[in-house]
Amino acid sequence: MRSYGQYCPIARASEILAERWTPLILRNLLHGATTFTGIAQGAPGLSHSLLTKRLRDLELAGVLEAAPNPAGRGSVYRPTAAGRDLAEVMAALGRWGERWIELAPEHLDPGMVLHAWVHWYLASDALPDQRVVVRFDVRAWSGIGKALWIIFDGVRSEVCLTHPGYEEDLVVEADPRALAEWHLGRIEWRDALDDGRIAVAGPPALARRLPSWNRRSDAARQRSSIG
Repeated sequence: MRSYGQYCPIARASEILAERWTPLILRNLLHGATTFTGIAQGAPGLSHSLLTKRLRDLELAGVLEAAPNPAGRGSVYRPTAAGRDLAEVMAALGRWGERWIELAPEHLDPGMVLHAWVHWYLASDALPDQRVVVRFDVRAWSGIGKALWIIFDGVRSEVCLTHPGYEEDLVVEADPRALAEWHLGRIEWRDALDDGRIAVAGPPALARRLPSWNRRSDAARQRSSIG
Protein backbone atom coordinates (compact mmCIF):
# COMPACT_ATOMS: atom_id res chain seq x y z
CA MET A 1 0.00 0.00 0.00
CA ARG A 2 1.16 3.52 -0.72
CA SER A 3 1.56 5.82 2.24
CA TYR A 4 0.51 9.45 2.51
CA GLY A 5 3.45 9.94 4.86
CA GLN A 6 1.30 11.73 7.41
CA TYR A 7 0.79 11.06 11.12
CA CYS A 8 -2.90 12.05 10.83
CA PRO A 9 -5.15 9.07 11.73
CA ILE A 10 -7.47 9.90 8.83
CA ALA A 11 -4.52 9.66 6.45
CA ARG A 12 -3.35 6.40 8.03
CA ALA A 13 -6.82 4.85 7.86
CA SER A 14 -7.30 6.04 4.28
CA GLU A 15 -4.18 4.15 3.22
CA ILE A 16 -6.18 0.98 3.93
CA LEU A 17 -9.82 1.94 3.43
CA ALA A 18 -9.82 4.40 0.54
CA GLU A 19 -8.69 1.94 -2.14
CA ARG A 20 -11.23 1.23 -4.89
CA TRP A 21 -13.54 -1.72 -4.04
CA THR A 22 -12.22 -2.01 -0.47
CA PRO A 23 -15.34 -0.47 1.18
CA LEU A 24 -17.58 -2.88 -0.77
CA ILE A 25 -15.43 -5.85 0.22
CA LEU A 26 -15.66 -4.76 3.85
CA ARG A 27 -19.43 -4.29 3.52
CA ASN A 28 -19.79 -7.83 2.22
CA LEU A 29 -17.61 -9.25 4.99
CA LEU A 30 -19.56 -7.38 7.66
CA HIS A 31 -22.80 -8.69 6.13
CA GLY A 32 -21.56 -12.23 6.65
CA ALA A 33 -19.83 -13.19 3.39
CA THR A 34 -16.99 -15.56 4.33
CA THR A 35 -15.77 -17.08 1.06
CA PHE A 36 -14.07 -15.65 -2.01
CA THR A 37 -17.14 -16.47 -4.10
CA GLY A 38 -19.55 -14.95 -1.59
CA ILE A 39 -17.54 -11.72 -1.43
CA ALA A 40 -17.26 -11.56 -5.22
CA GLN A 41 -21.00 -12.09 -5.74
CA GLY A 42 -21.69 -8.96 -3.74
CA ALA A 43 -19.28 -6.91 -5.87
CA PRO A 44 -20.21 -7.38 -9.55
CA GLY A 45 -17.45 -6.02 -11.78
CA LEU A 46 -14.62 -6.68 -9.34
CA SER A 47 -12.00 -8.87 -11.01
CA HIS A 48 -10.80 -11.95 -9.19
CA SER A 49 -7.19 -10.79 -9.36
CA LEU A 50 -8.00 -7.45 -7.74
CA LEU A 51 -10.17 -9.12 -5.10
CA THR A 52 -7.27 -11.44 -4.27
CA LYS A 53 -4.98 -8.42 -3.85
CA ARG A 54 -7.46 -6.48 -1.72
CA LEU A 55 -8.06 -9.46 0.57
CA ARG A 56 -4.32 -9.93 0.97
CA ASP A 57 -3.88 -6.21 1.79
CA LEU A 58 -6.69 -6.30 4.35
CA GLU A 59 -5.20 -9.37 5.96
CA LEU A 60 -1.77 -7.73 6.18
CA ALA A 61 -3.42 -4.65 7.72
CA GLY A 62 -5.04 -6.81 10.40
CA VAL A 63 -8.59 -6.05 9.24
CA LEU A 64 -9.47 -9.63 8.33
CA GLU A 65 -8.12 -13.08 8.96
CA ALA A 66 -8.03 -15.98 6.53
CA ALA A 67 -8.11 -19.67 7.40
CA PRO A 68 -8.36 -22.84 5.31
CA ASN A 69 -11.93 -23.65 4.38
CA PRO A 70 -12.87 -26.80 6.35
CA ALA A 71 -15.66 -27.49 3.85
CA GLY A 72 -13.45 -27.62 0.80
CA ARG A 73 -11.02 -25.59 -1.29
CA GLY A 74 -10.03 -22.01 -0.70
CA SER A 75 -10.12 -19.93 2.45
CA VAL A 76 -12.65 -18.61 4.92
CA TYR A 77 -12.42 -14.87 5.59
CA ARG A 78 -13.63 -13.19 8.74
CA PRO A 79 -13.19 -9.66 10.05
CA THR A 80 -10.91 -9.26 13.06
CA ALA A 81 -11.75 -7.02 16.00
CA ALA A 82 -10.31 -4.14 13.95
CA GLY A 83 -12.51 -5.15 11.03
CA ARG A 84 -15.66 -5.43 13.13
CA ASP A 85 -14.92 -2.00 14.54
CA LEU A 86 -15.43 -0.64 11.02
CA ALA A 87 -19.16 -1.44 11.15
CA GLU A 88 -19.86 2.03 12.52
CA VAL A 89 -17.73 3.58 9.78
CA MET A 90 -19.65 1.66 7.10
CA ALA A 91 -22.97 2.67 8.66
CA ALA A 92 -21.94 6.33 8.72
CA LEU A 93 -20.80 6.13 5.10
CA GLY A 94 -24.16 4.61 4.17
CA ARG A 95 -26.10 7.33 5.98
CA TRP A 96 -24.09 10.02 4.23
CA GLY A 97 -24.55 8.38 0.82
CA GLU A 98 -28.30 8.02 1.29
CA ARG A 99 -28.62 11.64 2.38
CA TRP A 100 -26.43 13.32 -0.23
CA ILE A 101 -25.92 11.04 -3.26
CA GLU A 102 -28.95 10.61 -5.50
CA LEU A 103 -29.75 7.35 -7.27
CA ALA A 104 -28.59 7.49 -10.89
CA PRO A 105 -29.44 4.99 -13.65
CA GLU A 106 -26.07 3.27 -13.23
CA HIS A 107 -26.96 2.50 -9.60
CA LEU A 108 -30.12 0.55 -10.42
CA ASP A 109 -28.85 -2.99 -11.08
CA PRO A 110 -31.81 -5.14 -9.98
CA GLY A 111 -29.53 -8.16 -9.66
CA MET A 112 -27.77 -6.41 -6.80
CA VAL A 113 -31.09 -5.67 -5.09
CA LEU A 114 -32.12 -9.32 -5.32
CA HIS A 115 -28.68 -10.48 -4.16
CA ALA A 116 -28.93 -8.23 -1.10
CA TRP A 117 -32.48 -9.48 -0.46
CA VAL A 118 -31.46 -13.15 -0.39
CA HIS A 119 -27.99 -12.95 1.16
CA TRP A 120 -28.27 -10.04 3.61
CA TYR A 121 -31.89 -9.13 4.27
CA LEU A 122 -33.90 -12.32 3.91
CA ALA A 123 -36.60 -12.58 6.60
CA SER A 124 -36.23 -16.33 6.90
CA ASP A 125 -38.72 -16.63 9.75
CA ALA A 126 -41.45 -15.14 7.53
CA LEU A 127 -41.00 -17.58 4.64
CA PRO A 128 -43.68 -20.18 3.96
CA ASP A 129 -42.95 -23.83 4.60
CA GLN A 130 -43.08 -24.70 0.90
CA ARG A 131 -40.61 -23.56 -1.77
CA VAL A 132 -41.72 -20.45 -3.68
CA VAL A 133 -40.26 -19.44 -7.05
CA VAL A 134 -40.59 -15.81 -8.10
CA ARG A 135 -39.67 -14.42 -11.50
CA PHE A 136 -38.72 -10.76 -11.67
CA ASP A 137 -39.25 -9.07 -15.04
CA VAL A 138 -37.41 -5.78 -14.76
CA ARG A 139 -38.46 -3.14 -17.24
CA ALA A 140 -36.09 -0.90 -19.18
CA TRP A 141 -32.98 -2.68 -18.00
CA SER A 142 -30.29 -3.98 -20.34
CA GLY A 143 -28.04 -5.75 -17.86
CA ILE A 144 -27.60 -9.49 -17.61
CA GLY A 145 -31.08 -10.16 -18.95
CA LYS A 146 -34.68 -9.15 -18.63
CA ALA A 147 -35.67 -11.83 -16.11
CA LEU A 148 -34.21 -12.94 -12.80
CA TRP A 149 -35.52 -15.50 -10.36
CA ILE A 150 -35.47 -15.96 -6.61
CA ILE A 151 -36.05 -19.40 -5.14
CA PHE A 152 -37.36 -18.83 -1.61
CA ASP A 153 -36.56 -22.06 0.21
CA GLY A 154 -35.28 -21.37 3.72
CA VAL A 155 -31.49 -21.54 4.01
CA ARG A 156 -31.35 -22.81 0.41
CA SER A 157 -32.84 -19.58 -0.97
CA GLU A 158 -30.94 -18.25 -3.95
CA VAL A 159 -30.97 -15.86 -6.91
CA CYS A 160 -30.92 -17.44 -10.37
CA LEU A 161 -29.86 -15.73 -13.59
CA THR A 162 -31.49 -18.42 -15.73
CA HIS A 163 -34.73 -20.32 -15.34
CA PRO A 164 -34.29 -22.60 -12.29
CA GLY A 165 -36.37 -25.41 -13.72
CA TYR A 166 -39.22 -25.08 -11.23
CA GLU A 167 -42.72 -23.83 -11.90
CA GLU A 168 -43.06 -20.12 -11.13
CA ASP A 169 -45.44 -19.24 -8.30
CA LEU A 170 -45.30 -15.46 -8.71
CA VAL A 171 -44.23 -13.09 -11.47
CA VAL A 172 -43.15 -9.57 -10.52
CA GLU A 173 -42.93 -6.82 -13.12
CA ALA A 174 -40.95 -3.92 -11.72
CA ASP A 175 -39.36 -0.66 -12.66
CA PRO A 176 -35.72 -0.97 -11.49
CA ARG A 177 -35.84 2.39 -9.70
CA ALA A 178 -38.96 1.36 -7.81
CA LEU A 179 -37.30 -1.89 -6.73
CA ALA A 180 -34.24 -0.04 -5.42
CA GLU A 181 -36.26 2.72 -3.75
CA TRP A 182 -38.48 0.18 -2.00
CA HIS A 183 -35.47 -1.73 -0.72
CA LEU A 184 -34.02 1.56 0.58
CA GLY A 185 -37.27 2.41 2.34
CA ARG A 186 -37.97 5.45 0.17
CA ILE A 187 -41.31 4.06 -1.01
CA GLU A 188 -43.67 1.38 0.24
CA TRP A 189 -44.56 -1.75 -1.74
CA ARG A 190 -48.25 -0.87 -1.66
CA ASP A 191 -47.59 2.59 -3.11
CA ALA A 192 -45.49 1.08 -5.92
CA LEU A 193 -48.34 -1.33 -6.68
CA ASP A 194 -50.87 1.49 -6.71
CA ASP A 195 -48.91 3.64 -9.16
CA GLY A 196 -48.04 0.70 -11.43
CA ARG A 197 -44.29 0.72 -10.84
CA ILE A 198 -44.52 -2.82 -9.44
CA ALA A 199 -47.08 -5.47 -10.42
CA VAL A 200 -47.39 -9.02 -9.07
CA ALA A 201 -49.20 -11.89 -10.79
CA GLY A 202 -50.05 -15.08 -8.93
CA PRO A 203 -52.07 -16.25 -5.94
CA PRO A 204 -53.19 -13.07 -4.11
CA ALA A 205 -52.39 -14.36 -0.61
CA LEU A 206 -48.85 -15.29 -1.66
CA ALA A 207 -48.40 -11.99 -3.50
CA ARG A 208 -49.37 -10.04 -0.39
CA ARG A 209 -46.78 -11.89 1.68
CA LEU A 210 -43.88 -11.44 -0.75
CA PRO A 211 -42.58 -8.04 0.49
CA SER A 212 -42.61 -9.26 4.10
CA TRP A 213 -39.81 -11.69 3.19
CA ASN A 214 -37.37 -8.79 2.89
CA ARG A 215 -36.14 -7.03 6.04
CA ARG A 216 -35.01 -4.22 3.69
CA SER A 217 -31.74 -2.35 3.83
CA ASP A 218 -30.05 -0.62 6.73
CA ALA A 219 -31.10 2.70 5.17
CA ALA A 220 -34.75 1.65 5.34
CA ARG A 221 -34.51 0.72 9.01
CA GLN A 222 -32.75 4.01 9.80
CA ARG A 223 -35.51 5.91 8.01
CA SER A 224 -38.17 3.94 9.92
CA SER A 225 -36.55 4.66 13.29
CA ILE A 226 -36.36 8.38 12.50
CA GLY A 227 -39.99 8.41 11.38
